Amino acid sequence: MRETVEPIGLLDVEAARERLQGLSLCAPLLNFDAAPAGKTVMLKLENLQPIGSFKIRPIGNAVLAKARSELAGGIYTTSSGNSALGVAYMARRLGIAATAIVPSNAPAAKLEKLRRLGARIEVRPADEWWRAIESGTLADQPGLYIDAVRDPASLAGDATIGVEILAQWPEVEAILVPFGGGGLAGGIACAARLLRPEVKIIACELQSARPLAAALAAGHPVTIPHDAGFVSGVGFGTVLPEMWPLLKSMIHDVVTVSLAETAAAIKTLVERNHVVAEGAGALPLAAALSGRYSASKVCVVVSGGNLDSGALAAILEGRLPG
Repeated sequence: MRETVEPIGLLDVEAARERLQGLSLCAPLLNFDAAPAGKTVMLKLENLQPIGSFKIRPIGNAVLAKARSELAGGIYTTSSGNSALGVAYMARRLGIAATAIVPSNAPAAKLEKLRRLGARIEVRPADEWWRAIESGTLADQPGLYIDAVRDPASLAGDATIGVEILAQWPEVEAILVPFGGGGLAGGIACAARLLRPEVKIIACELQSARPLAAALAAGHPVTIPHDAGFVSGVGFGTVLPEMWPLLKSMIHDVVTVSLAETAAAIKTLVERNHVVAEGAGALPLAAALSGRYSASKVCVVVSGGNLDSGALAAILEGRLPG
């Protein structure tokens, strides 16, 4: 097993912010005017990043932290789409090769973006793909593996989101974050602990795919049945063991929502704020709309907007994507 992921320090976050200048944008914070009674909800629009996802931050910092000699043979990652987009974007920027190892159910919108960026796409069965994520490498792949979750540089890239939120809205009481591999939640939690430890970090999961909630209930990572439906990038069968010590010490609560609530949040975002979020990006808003938390002033991290057009059409018609 790999080494346990440790919390990052302020110098790591500042170094990440410097590397990411001109690569990622300081995503705006937008008021959501349909918040539950007694709540103020603000949207951190990471879906506006160049690749349509926050993953430009962890992947960008992880790649730029490496020596150019390490990158000469190309880079690759295992991803349901957004991390792969980050790898492809950085590879194109640096003039090196990129390979995306994706599961058989990867969203078409993300695959099309990968093709436009010139990445080589390799589709693997879901169980084989997940084993590659757990091991953090593939023996038959040339190039350098870029880990969007467990690399300390990736965690520092994620932490830059937390730094921005705390500067943009000093009054924030809790930050709601979608939970996938744990890098985004863990990175933002590191930033909050360094700068504003009273701010709560709330992980958001699907009721039908809740590995973090299950791990917290058991006191350790467990393997659970999981069905993420149309939502990609979250809802895996277990928590990565290397991430568990950090997550159990820094995540204050978990809110779970249904697929129907997630679809309704996507529809509401489009109609109220003219913002398109993918399923994982809408999870925190669905959690915010549920009111199943005690904080009054919450920030929702809209982590990405790479949603298939067919899924979006179904949601806007009031249907759950198949």
